[in-house]
Amino acid sequence: MALGVGMVATEMRFTFAGGKTRTTEWRFLNLSFILQIARVISSCKLDLKELHRWMKPEKVKTTMSTYPSSAEIDLELSYFHQKSPLPRHLCFRNSWGNTWINGYLSVKVVEGGVPETTALLDQKWDKIFYTGNTKVGRIILAAAAKHLTPVVLELGGKCPLVVDSNTNLKVTARRIIVGKWGSNSGQTCVSPDYVISTKAFASKLVDAISSELEKFYGKDPLQSNDMPSIINSRHFERLTNLLEDDKVSGKIVIGGQWDKANLKIAPTVVLDVSEDSLIMKEEIFGPLLPIVTVNEIEDSIRVINAKEKALAAYLFTNDKKLKEEFIRSVSAGGMSINETTLHLAERTLPFGGVGESGMGSYHGKFSFDAFSHKKSVLIRGFSGDIAARYPPYTHEKLNFLKAMLSGNIFRILRALIGW
Repeated sequence: MALGVGMVATEMRFTFAGGKTRTTEWRFLNLSFILQIARVISSCKLDLKELHRWMKPEKVKTTMSTYPSSAEIDLELSYFHQKSPLPRHLCFRNSWGNTWINGYLSVKVVEGGVPETTALLDQKWDKIFYTGNTKVGRIILAAAAKHLTPVVLELGGKCPLVVDSNTNLKVTARRIIVGKWGSNSGQTCVSPDYVISTKAFASKLVDAISSELEKFYGKDPLQSNDMPSIINSRHFERLTNLLEDDKVSGKIVIGGQWDKANLKIAPTVVLDVSEDSLIMKEEIFGPLLPIVTVNEIEDSIRVINAKEKALAAYLFTNDKKLKEEFIRSVSAGGMSINETTLHLAERTLPFGGVGESGMGSYHGKFSFDAFSHKKSVLIRGFSGDIAARYPPYTHEKLNFLKAMLSGNIFRILRALIGW
């Protein structure tokens, strides 16, 4: 297997070395193919519109220390193969700097498990992109370190959602539902993982969520065609084990039913769950939503900051001061205020993690930049040579060089005339 992966890597490097992938025209051909993928149509349109501009060298100013000169930042585009598992739309969305699929994009898809992934990680790549859990993220990062390979890691974590009493409760409940259960039944990396509200307001929030859930999924959500199944039996059992935990089972206030044959779990809310319960320690990645209560809503920031940094954080409030404090004090990969998950839809916003939730970012031009090396280029002619740059060095030369490096024109003039 390792030999086969090595051949894949060699073939991709050969394609890149031929120069085919460096042209704007080649990338436009790729984009025409990818426009067939509906989930990334809007992103592809943006790329088609902006690609020429993104690929142009960026002119930058120079200082007196290199005068006369010009400078620019050029892009070196990577030819690496992204590490799986990746949802297809992520694979296609992040391909612009790569050498991908034969004929159109020179990607080689390697399916498999731990042995195949290990063989891939033994190879030397320009860059590695991985999305998944933190445990595997650490393995990816450790393997990349052997070759000093840079990485983009989009991981996950426990994404917090704070609900203030000063809010539109109905809209808040509906947006929580669509961000949690409407997003693949919570099986997304930015799904709200737990809610924080005040003890005085929590019951009202539970009632609002219950009411809106029934409107969306009916009295028996397990029969609803709009309620997705859990991805496999292993994760189904993991989630039901969380519900059967003694610290959780008696705290269920909405849902709790499941259908093992169809791998379905009803939207479930757990109120006042203990912080030391398993459901509050690991990323849920499913249709279970614990609610943690605090005395004052401002205490929610302390609760969040006591945990590892998440991929996303959410706040619902009409309180301007609370909003500003939340944005300033909570560290997360991204945020939505009075909304859930929708910040991902904006291509002008980078998407990525921080700390335990990952490193690097992508989306829109950020994807292009993530897979490009910015190469610094200084250009000079043969005029403007300064004797003070060369030995033998004298006190006068040193003063002149210091003046040049300062960039102060008056100091330079004084050095020239020997003041």
